[in-house]
Amino acid sequence: WLNQIYIKKKKNVLQIQFDKLFKNKTSNIFIQMFRYLFSGGIAFVFDKSIFLLTRYYFDINKYVSTTISFVIGLIITYILSILWVFNERRLKDSKTEILIFSIIGVIGLLLMNFFMWLFSQKAHISIDFVSNLLATALVTIWNFAAKKTTLFTKK
Repeated sequence: WLNQIYIKKKKNVLQIQFDKLFKNKTSNIFIQMFRYLFSGGIAFVFDKSIFLLTRYYFDINKYVSTTISFVIGLIITYILSILWVFNERRLKDSKTEILIFSIIGVIGLLLMNFFMWLFSQKAHISIDFVSNLLATALVTIWNFAAKKTTLFTKK
């Protein structure tokens, strides 16, 4: 009987934690970062799948493949950012918000291509996918910081 109460209480605590991480709106930057990384994981799967498909199946240039996959990841990230990750929006005009989000994304894309070049040409990493993964890690940090400070904070 006491064990059932303990288990029920434990489930309630887990449910509260789950709701904090996945359901409730939050201004907590750590939860937002978790959600950004989680949603980034979803975008990552699409991004890398498209990269692998365009680069290795269709034999498209690595920079063009990176661009195509990055744009798809950007679209997914925007949708998840406004619906789930961030609950504060600095701008009222969604067209301006999308434009700035896209500009940050284009800067991220330029950084992606720069890091692809750096890792493959200067660091001599011969596997394009490994260079792409490393570049993604660095650009993720840039994207979160730029989007959080520019778009998803109070005025």
